[in-house]
Amino acid sequence: MTIDAPTPGAEDAAFAPIKPHQKDLGGGFTVRRLLPAASRRAVGPFVFFDHFGPINAAPGDNHDVRPHPHIGLSTVTYLFEGAMMHRDSTGVVQRIEPGALNWMTAGRGIVHSERTPKDLLDRHRRTHGLQLWTALPAEHERVAPSFQHAAVADIPERRDDGVTVRVLVGRAFDLESPIRTWSPTLLVDLGFERGSGAEIVVPDAADERALYGPDEGFELDGSYVPPQTLVPLAPGRTPVLASPRGGHVVLLGGASVGPRFMVWNFVASDRERIREAEADWLAQRFDPVPGETEFIPLPERRV
Repeated sequence: MTIDAPTPGAEDAAFAPIKPHQKDLGGGFTVRRLLPAASRRAVGPFVFFDHFGPINAAPGDNHDVRPHPHIGLSTVTYLFEGAMMHRDSTGVVQRIEPGALNWMTAGRGIVHSERTPKDLLDRHRRTHGLQLWTALPAEHERVAPSFQHAAVADIPERRDDGVTVRVLVGRAFDLESPIRTWSPTLLVDLGFERGSGAEIVVPDAADERALYGPDEGFELDGSYVPPQTLVPLAPGRTPVLASPRGGHVVLLGGASVGPRFMVWNFVASDRERIREAEADWLAQRFDPVPGETEFIPLPERRV
């Protein structure tokens, strides 16, 4: 996949609802991809948005993601159900479970894998979650790779009548996440109690924002939005959000970092940096993940 810099114009399309397209990652692991989309390439720094599951797996099923490289971005993993084991070339080994957050900054280059924890391999299991990428500002594209994990207890939350606000990244609703970012970034999980009649005003907390209901539809100022639809919000708009059937609504956004090129797992502000990363992966010059012997080869179609 090659995504060139966005072209100006088509402002109406920029705020049109975005439906996902299905993407098969192999081994029966299919995701819904919301970003990049034809009508909108990014929301703030978020240049990539995958929603996976719910996926039911039986003993022996293999949905592991073997070691693969990244540059120029930070990855965000958030689970509603299930568990994953993250390993990367900085030596980090971190299990993630529902409600916690993994934030991995690739910078000049990192390699990581995401596998089913060994204690779950022989069980029936269910996985459901989000993975997003944020592009790094050009001046920070070559920072040293790093990793942050926020446990469930580390994520600030507020419980109002019928709705739980969890600020995963950034600041909103008078709460601030402990995750450190390289540019203004916002990610909030709004959990609605079914049938509560709860409503909440979406704050103007970022330059660019969008809402997504992974499991149920929701209402914006009384208008229904189907589930699994990404709705970009116009600047300054503060709609009333409700989800009568319950479930999660995710608020994401932040400040744009400008046009980016995306090829495979690489994000950069210029094509030459991607060519360098491709050559480095072909030659296996990236630092390896300790204890891993497998890797995902570079796809033949390149920039």
